[in-house]
Amino acid sequence: MVRDVSGSYRRALSETVHHYGGWRPEPASIDALKGEGRWNNDWEASMELLRRGGHSPLPAFDALVTVFSAFYFGGDPEADPASWRGFIGSEPLLVSRGFFEAFTDQGIAWGFVSGAEPASARYVLNQRLGLIAPALIAMGDAPDKPDPSGLIRLAEALAGQSLGPQAPPIAYLGDTVADVMTVQRARQAQPQQRWHSLAVAPPHLHAGEHLEGRQAYEQGLLAAGADRLLSHTASLTPALLLDWLEEGP
Repeated sequence: MVRDVSGSYRRALSETVHHYGGWRPEPASIDALKGEGRWNNDWEASMELLRRGGHSPLPAFDALVTVFSAFYFGGDPEADPASWRGFIGSEPLLVSRGFFEAFTDQGIAWGFVSGAEPASARYVLNQRLGLIAPALIAMGDAPDKPDPSGLIRLAEALAGQSLGPQAPPIAYLGDTVADVMTVQRARQAQPQQRWHSLAVAPPHLHAGEHLEGRQAYEQGLLAAGADRLLSHTASLTPALLLDWLEEGP
């Protein structure tokens, strides 16, 4: 979790539903949907909210994707990001380049499994954070989470060897139930590998007035199988991670 998408992806989801259905889902409704662990893809989540809201007929999926992208990118996703005028310009970063450099300095390899479009992920990682060719599995590179294929592929690349008891432990940090379930399914697919699921509530739940909603969301992450909860992404340090990995899940 490296950026706050409450004003970008979530807003695009809400505006897409409004475009077709004439109503905007409440943030709590989006959280509840995400809490089911099946709707990591925001295009599919938009369609599902329309379906549950009784909208009929449902739009063609390709048409919905076009509308969503117009809100989110505000331009051609493959064009120069300087030409984008969409909600992607409203994404506060939650960490800095130094956050990742600290892990590199301790010999800890890292990478990303993201449900974002490749253009969005590359823009944030390369241009905004200044990371040089980070290991990345983005939308379309592997099946959507919670399918563990992308995580397993990234883990093998970072480990530089086949997964198993001889490989280094793998920790994955995410902010959705789907992220937690991805680790659980990776454990099922590679039971000899040491996996650790780290989780954090998304930024829009961190304001004081959302304490009750945040607590409920965090309980959902734990119920899905998260091994550890973080207060914020930036609170994870190499020392803390190494301590947790040594202790085990």
